[in-house]
Amino acid sequence: MTPNVGAGESRLERGRRALADIDGHAGEKVVASLADIAPDFATYLIEFPFGDIYTRPGLDLRAREIATIAALTAMGNAAPQLKVHIEAGLNVGLSRVEIVEIIMQMAVYAGFPAALNGLFAAKAMFAERATGEGHAS
Repeated sequence: MTPNVGAGESRLERGRRALADIDGHAGEKVVASLADIAPDFATYLIEFPFGDIYTRPGLDLRAREIATIAALTAMGNAAPQLKVHIEAGLNVGLSRVEIVEIIMQMAVYAGFPAALNGLFAAKAMFAERATGEGHAS
Protein backbone atom coordinates (compact mmCIF):
# COMPACT_ATOMS: atom_id res chain seq x y z
CA MET A 1 0.00 0.00 0.00
CA THR A 2 2.81 2.42 -0.81
CA PRO A 3 1.46 5.38 -2.78
CA ASN A 4 2.49 5.27 -6.41
CA VAL A 5 4.90 7.96 -7.50
CA GLY A 6 3.21 9.70 -10.41
CA ALA A 7 5.27 10.63 -13.45
CA GLY A 8 5.91 14.34 -13.54
CA GLU A 9 4.28 14.91 -10.16
CA SER A 10 5.85 17.63 -8.03
CA ARG A 11 6.86 16.92 -4.43
CA LEU A 12 3.91 19.04 -3.32
CA GLU A 13 1.41 17.19 -5.52
CA ARG A 14 2.79 13.82 -4.46
CA GLY A 15 2.71 14.93 -0.82
CA ARG A 16 -0.88 16.15 -1.00
CA ARG A 17 -1.98 12.85 -2.50
CA ALA A 18 -0.10 10.82 0.12
CA LEU A 19 -1.40 13.01 2.95
CA ALA A 20 -4.98 12.49 1.77
CA ASP A 21 -4.46 8.72 1.43
CA ILE A 22 -2.85 8.36 4.85
CA ASP A 23 -4.34 10.98 7.15
CA GLY A 24 -7.50 11.99 5.34
CA HIS A 25 -9.25 14.95 6.88
CA ALA A 26 -7.03 14.99 9.99
CA GLY A 27 -3.94 15.79 7.91
CA GLU A 28 -5.73 18.46 5.93
CA LYS A 29 -6.86 20.02 9.21
CA VAL A 30 -3.25 20.22 10.48
CA VAL A 31 -2.08 21.86 7.24
CA ALA A 32 -5.00 24.31 7.24
CA SER A 33 -4.28 25.28 10.84
CA LEU A 34 -0.85 26.54 9.75
CA ALA A 35 -2.17 28.75 6.93
CA ASP A 36 -2.41 31.92 8.99
CA ILE A 37 0.84 31.54 10.92
CA ALA A 38 3.31 29.56 8.81
CA PRO A 39 2.05 28.65 5.33
CA ASP A 40 5.59 27.84 4.17
CA PHE A 41 5.92 25.33 7.01
CA ALA A 42 2.67 23.71 5.88
CA THR A 43 4.21 23.30 2.43
CA TYR A 44 7.37 21.77 3.92
CA LEU A 45 5.19 19.40 5.95
CA ILE A 46 3.49 18.20 2.78
CA GLU A 47 6.60 18.02 0.60
CA PHE A 48 9.18 16.35 2.84
CA PRO A 49 7.47 13.76 5.07
CA PHE A 50 4.62 12.96 2.69
CA GLY A 51 6.01 13.84 -0.75
CA ASP A 52 9.49 12.43 -0.16
CA ILE A 53 9.45 9.91 2.70
CA TYR A 54 6.01 8.27 2.80
CA THR A 55 6.04 7.70 -0.97
CA ARG A 56 9.39 5.91 -1.00
CA PRO A 57 9.48 2.23 -1.88
CA GLY A 58 10.71 -0.24 0.71
CA LEU A 59 8.02 0.05 3.38
CA ASP A 60 4.29 0.04 2.89
CA LEU A 61 2.11 2.61 4.62
CA ARG A 62 1.13 0.17 7.35
CA ALA A 63 4.78 -0.37 8.32
CA ARG A 64 5.47 3.35 8.15
CA GLU A 65 2.59 4.06 10.53
CA ILE A 66 3.82 1.39 12.96
CA ALA A 67 7.20 3.16 13.03
CA THR A 68 5.58 6.57 13.38
CA ILE A 69 3.25 5.54 16.20
CA ALA A 70 6.19 3.95 18.03
CA ALA A 71 8.40 7.02 17.57
CA LEU A 72 5.75 9.52 18.64
CA THR A 73 4.89 7.38 21.65
CA ALA A 74 8.55 7.15 22.63
CA MET A 75 8.88 10.93 22.44
CA GLY A 76 6.25 11.16 25.16
CA ASN A 77 5.35 14.76 24.37
CA ALA A 78 3.64 14.62 20.99
CA ALA A 79 0.07 13.59 21.84
CA PRO A 80 -1.64 15.70 19.12
CA GLN A 81 0.61 14.26 16.42
CA LEU A 82 0.29 10.77 17.89
CA LYS A 83 -3.51 11.00 17.69
CA VAL A 84 -3.31 11.97 14.01
CA HIS A 85 -1.04 9.00 13.33
CA ILE A 86 -3.16 6.59 15.35
CA GLU A 87 -6.04 7.58 13.08
CA ALA A 88 -3.73 7.21 10.07
CA GLY A 89 -2.76 3.74 11.32
CA LEU A 90 -6.41 2.77 11.44
CA ASN A 91 -6.84 4.24 7.93
CA VAL A 92 -4.05 2.05 6.52
CA GLY A 93 -5.20 -1.18 8.14
CA LEU A 94 -3.83 -1.36 11.67
CA SER A 95 -6.28 -2.69 14.24
CA ARG A 96 -6.92 -1.10 17.62
CA VAL A 97 -5.28 -4.13 19.25
CA GLU A 98 -2.14 -3.69 17.13
CA ILE A 99 -1.95 0.02 17.97
CA VAL A 100 -2.28 -0.68 21.69
CA GLU A 101 0.47 -3.34 21.44
CA ILE A 102 2.79 -0.93 19.59
CA ILE A 103 2.30 1.66 22.32
CA MET A 104 2.72 -0.88 25.14
CA GLN A 105 5.98 -2.08 23.54
CA MET A 106 7.34 1.45 23.97
CA ALA A 107 7.18 1.10 27.76
CA VAL A 108 10.26 -1.12 27.46
CA TYR A 109 12.26 1.47 25.51
CA ALA A 110 10.77 4.85 26.44
CA GLY A 111 9.35 4.17 29.91
CA PHE A 112 5.94 3.85 31.45
CA PRO A 113 5.10 7.59 31.37
CA ALA A 114 5.56 7.74 27.59
CA ALA A 115 3.53 4.56 27.11
CA LEU A 116 0.78 5.85 29.41
CA ASN A 117 0.60 9.12 27.46
CA GLY A 118 0.40 7.08 24.25
CA LEU A 119 -2.34 4.83 25.59
CA PHE A 120 -4.39 7.84 26.68
CA ALA A 121 -3.97 9.37 23.21
CA ALA A 122 -5.13 6.08 21.65
CA LYS A 123 -8.10 5.87 24.03
CA ALA A 124 -9.12 9.42 23.07
CA MET A 125 -8.77 8.74 19.34
CA PHE A 126 -10.70 5.47 19.55
CA ALA A 127 -13.49 7.29 21.44
CA GLU A 128 -13.56 10.09 18.85
CA ARG A 129 -13.90 7.59 16.02
CA ALA A 130 -16.62 5.69 17.89
CA THR A 131 -18.67 8.87 18.28
CA GLY A 132 -18.01 10.07 14.75
CA GLU A 133 -15.73 12.93 15.84
CA GLY A 134 -12.70 11.33 14.17
CA HIS A 135 -12.27 12.10 10.49
CA ALA A 136 -11.32 8.80 8.96
CA SER A 137 -11.49 8.65 5.22
